Amino acid sequence: MSYPNFEKMAQVIKQLRHPTKGCPWDLKQDHKSLLRFLIEESYEYVHAVENDDTKLMEEELGDVLLQVILHCVIAEETGRFNIESVSKVLSDKMIRRHPHVFEDPELAKTEEQVKENWQKIKDLEKEGQEKRYFDESDLAFPALFSANKIGKKTNKLNFDWKDAGEVLHKVEEEWQEFKEEVTAKNIDRKRMTEEMGDFLFSAAQLARHMDIDPEDALRQANKKFIRRFNQMEDLIHEDSLKVANMNQMEMDVYWNKVKKVEKDNK
Repeated sequence: MSYPNFEKMAQVIKQLRHPTKGCPWDLKQDHKSLLRFLIEESYEYVHAVENDDTKLMEEELGDVLLQVILHCVIAEETGRFNIESVSKVLSDKMIRRHPHVFEDPELAKTEEQVKENWQKIKDLEKEGQEKRYFDESDLAFPALFSANKIGKKTNKLNFDWKDAGEVLHKVEEEWQEFKEEVTAKNIDRKRMTEEMGDFLFSAAQLARHMDIDPEDALRQANKKFIRRFNQMEDLIHEDSLKVANMNQMEMDVYWNKVKKVEKDNK
C-alpha cells in the first residue's frame, strides 16, 4: 500500500521547518503555540460536517492533518517522537482494544459488548496507576462538553439530582447567587466569575437531565444568532443603511422584523 501524496505532504511540512530555508513563522512555533490552531481547525471541520459540505470537509481535514504532522515534525527535531512512532502507538492501541476484530470475533457481537470490552481494556492499561473516578482527562474538552461528561459520570454513581425539576431549582439558586454578586455594592470579579461558572455548570446538568446535549444546543443558538444577524444586515442594506452607523435601538427594529418573519414562516 502506497501513499505518495501523504509522503509528499510530510516532506512539504518538514521543509517549512527547515532551519535555514524554512518559513520564519513556522520555525517560531512549538507545541503550545500551535494548540489553538489544532482546536480551531478541528471545529472548522465539525462545521463542514454539520453542513454536509464534502469539499470543505476534505480541505478542513487537511488543515487538521497539517497540525498533526507539524507536531510530529517538531517532536522529531528533538528526538521525542515522529509520525512513524505515533502511527505505531495508534495501530497497536487499536489492535489491542479491538480483540473481537483482530483475535476472536466471539468476544463481542454487539455495540454494547464492544463498549464494555473497550472500558475493561482501558482499565487494564491503567493498572498500577493511582485510580480516581475523575482525573485530568475529564477536563481535556471544551468546558461545556466537560460539564456534561462529568454529570454523566456522577450519574453512574447515583451522585445526581433525581430529575430535571430538582436541577431546575439548582439552576435558579445559582442564578440568584450570581445576581447577588453582580448587584453587590463592592463587586468582587473573582466571586462573580465563580458564580457564573456554577450557574453554567448547573445549566449543563439541566440540559443533560432533559436529554439535551448542551454543547450542541449552544452551537445551534450561535448559528441562529448569526443567521438572524445576517438577515437583519440584509434588511438594513435594502434601506441603504449601514450597521456600523446605527445604534442599538435602530438595529433592534430590524432584528424584530427578522424574528417576526421567522415566526410567520413557521
